[in-house]
Amino acid sequence: TLSRQSGLLEATQLIANNIANASTVGYKSEGTIFSEYVSSAGPGNPSLSMGFLTAQNTDFTTGALRKTDNTFDLAIDGEGFFKINTPEGLRLTRAGAFQLDADGMIVDSFGNPVVDEGGSAVEIPPDAVTVSFAKDGTMSVDGEIFGNIGVFRPTGELERTGNNYWIATDGDIAMEEPSLIQGFLEQSNVSPVAEFAKLITTQRLFDAGQTLTEQEHDRLSNLIAAIRQQG
Repeated sequence: TLSRQSGLLEATQLIANNIANASTVGYKSEGTIFSEYVSSAGPGNPSLSMGFLTAQNTDFTTGALRKTDNTFDLAIDGEGFFKINTPEGLRLTRAGAFQLDADGMIVDSFGNPVVDEGGSAVEIPPDAVTVSFAKDGTMSVDGEIFGNIGVFRPTGELERTGNNYWIATDGDIAMEEPSLIQGFLEQSNVSPVAEFAKLITTQRLFDAGQTLTEQEHDRLSNLIAAIRQQG
């Protein structure tokens, strides 16, 4: 019962985090996987079932694309991630709400530079008038090719590190044929209605487990009290 309740509590926290990030650009919803362990309780007795949290999973389905027409708003249609140079190291993200800083570098909402396929920061000349991005990430400044925005594919598992960042534990590679769209932002793939339904169900399961625990506590307490009275 304790492992089940602990798992349900963690599931509730994940669902609440999904709901809180329902409007976060590029956010990917998280879920939980529960397993059931069934053991025989002896001849003539019903089997004993114990549920516990086995793992967490992430839904990497592409979120809806919202048109903004902003020059440095970029969305990836399909697989791939942008790469950001943060103070903690290189990180991956699907959040493409970029802008220019005072030095002419393309940065994310935290002020961290976006990198190209070679891992270098992407800079824009101070006298640039128009900046455009092709589907493959090629960047043109005033009609001339100037560089690129890197789109990367992780080669192994991804680990969430906070601030909508991911780290590829086994490295990543630049994609040869990404699908980049300028002037759009990928929305969170969280469905608030579905998450609220899951939250209600999870809370009811937790409450039922809590009630069962309290009933068992009262039963044992009464049994101990009866034994003491007879002794």
